[in-house]
Amino acid sequence: MLRLQRLALTTLATFSALALFAAPLAAQTLDRGRAIDERTGAAPDEDDFDDYAAVRVSDPLEGWNRRVFAFNDWTYTRVLTPATKAYETVVRPPVNRAIGNFFDNIRFPVRFVNSVLQGKFSRAELETRKFVVNTLGGLGGFIRQSDNVPSLAEIPREDFGQTLGVWGVPHGPYIVVPIFGGYSLRDLTGRLGDTVVSPTGWEYIDLGGHDWAGELDWQWRTTITVTDTMSTLPGVLEIYGQMKDAAVDPYLSVRDATRRYRDAETAR
Repeated sequence: MLRLQRLALTTLATFSALALFAAPLAAQTLDRGRAIDERTGAAPDEDDFDDYAAVRVSDPLEGWNRRVFAFNDWTYTRVLTPATKAYETVVRPPVNRAIGNFFDNIRFPVRFVNSVLQGKFSRAELETRKFVVNTLGGLGGFIRQSDNVPSLAEIPREDFGQTLGVWGVPHGPYIVVPIFGGYSLRDLTGRLGDTVVSPTGWEYIDLGGHDWAGELDWQWRTTITVTDTMSTLPGVLEIYGQMKDAAVDPYLSVRDATRRYRDAETAR
């Protein structure tokens, strides 16, 4: 039994890391506007990652970043892609979409707080209305009823990385983190800040001496984390594939596409 518990805890730690990676890009990151169309589940057009658009990226750690990128690429291709395909044979797309809607809905505090921090009070109001509509009219958020309300259907998303950009904080150096992927230092800091605000991240922190997830059994914590991760991972991997496919240098393609996408989001 002790051996099984250790295995479960190891699985929880692994998928916890993947949850932070996936939420992003999608629910996440690159998880933002939405990178994935909320109504169709489609990834962006490849033109959104135009290889010919000029971009300047500070990359003093390129040697290290390329080695980590190669490791991540192997993990995404050989481990995560087969895992998502197996998951989708069990959890069909409509069910998985409903699960993704639920987790996206409870991340409302991230979007609301960052809208306020950027002085976008009308957008914060729209986010609040969207949360209420999806929570009350969408069975707790499993159904995205806000898609049927024109003013709520396409609200640009806000996160703390964008907030720092609006405040004038520069990107800083590009860093590729094992499993998590590539971020500018600004966006990596922003991701950590969003984890504190998001209910899905409260199990990783201890606020005011209170363990937010302490009352949940490890079995439930593992199930919640894995489900959250797997609901967003297929779209994240599709976006990643679009950014690197047909590129002469996949590392540069993903790096530059990530920067262009984040700059476009911050400018909205």
